Amino acid sequence: MSTTATRRRGTEGSEPGLRTIGSVCEELREEFPDVSVSKIRYLEDQGLITPNRTRGGYRLFSPEDVERLTTILRLQRDEFLPLRVIREALDGPGTSAERPRKRSVGLTGHEREIDAAELGNRAGVAPEFVKELEEYGVVQSRVEAGERLYRESEADVAAACARLARFGIDARHLRTFLTATGRQAALVEQLVAPGLRSRNADRRKAALEDLESLARVAQELSYLLFLRDLRAVVERTG
Repeated sequence: MSTTATRRRGTEGSEPGLRTIGSVCEELREEFPDVSVSKIRYLEDQGLITPNRTRGGYRLFSPEDVERLTTILRLQRDEFLPLRVIREALDGPGTSAERPRKRSVGLTGHEREIDAAELGNRAGVAPEFVKELEEYGVVQSRVEAGERLYRESEADVAAACARLARFGIDARHLRTFLTATGRQAALVEQLVAPGLRSRNADRRKAALEDLESLARVAQELSYLLFLRDLRAVVERTG
């Protein structure tokens, strides 16, 4: 019998340390103020967590479930990883559950599109906040049959913006980030554009690989330069 099947046979009080979804949610709010019962249920629907179930259908979380849930929420908050990447990182062979290898969303992988309501639910933000981000070009969408559709990764963008908003950085300030990344992307495009336009499959594949590598290195360099400037701020004010 599989481990999952064994776990799901548990009933109320049959195993020590099991907790209700409400209790887990309250604990997690100390570190993740935006977490909600509906978000935890959504993570379960996406297959990232598999809590125990009572005979009556109530969820019961083991300490391992809570630890995994905490890791997922930290990766969303700190690494800006989409759920698909988090799932692969946690469940993949030879991967540390505590800190999966950093990786980009991918430049050629398919992203499912979601509507505004789902984007707000995933990011934990209000519709008005999404609208404001879109007005400033920070979040992007396309319109089909009168409905706005967003790539899944736009929810990660909105969630990051919401965390910055708690420090007083509103949508109009975020144009600074948008301008900087736009310039970086334009520079990288100049380097690989000839290969991407090539009709030769091998050359195009090599250009895509170079683009992935450039993206990772550029991201690391931006982070290091940003930290250097912030250290200078600390030293000037210390």
